[in-house]
Amino acid sequence: MNVLVIGANGQIGRQVVGLLKESREHHPRAMVRTDEQAEQFRSEGAESITADLEGTVEQLTRAMVGVDAVVFTAGSGGKTGPDKTLLIDLDGAVKAMEAAEEVGVRRFVLVSALQAHHRENWNEAIRPYYVAKHYADRALEASSLDYTIIRPGGLLNEPGTGLVSAAKNLERGTIPREDVARTIVAALDEAGTIHRSFDLVSGETPIEEALCEL
Repeated sequence: MNVLVIGANGQIGRQVVGLLKESREHHPRAMVRTDEQAEQFRSEGAESITADLEGTVEQLTRAMVGVDAVVFTAGSGGKTGPDKTLLIDLDGAVKAMEAAEEVGVRRFVLVSALQAHHRENWNEAIRPYYVAKHYADRALEASSLDYTIIRPGGLLNEPGTGLVSAAKNLERGTIPREDVARTIVAALDEAGTIHRSFDLVSGETPIEEALCEL
């Protein structure tokens, strides 16, 4: 499966690209914002393409030609304001969905946020971020795409354990970025995750098993 990774230069995106490169089933295409980032991926042996989520849908359709699936891991980051959050995490995600539908790419995996589907559980300190995730999720669910929405808890930069808890509703928790990346790649191969949205935190169940139990 040829997989376009949007947000490939992010911490989760880079790990997704690496895992896809290691797999025998998938071939990654890293989508990044600058030519320098694209060249870095090429030097590491990964196909890459430059496109901007603040650009046009047409730009994104060109990036998707020849792919079988899209993984959207992009985010505006914690150092930008609510305007960038809406432009990247919401409008950028929706434009990617529109592009996928236009090109005919059916499979779409979106990284959201824990409990983004329940307004009463949003973290008030980053409410615009949750607004963006909530409505991006809803747009994907209303699309014609074979979607999977993964809502991870607090992200950690520590080694993954390969053990998670995945369910429609989970209490607040944390998870290493490595385990989120592994869950994304595993979801591509698990048909039972199609048209499913779920929270994801560290737990006691191997990733593949947790996805089969959704």
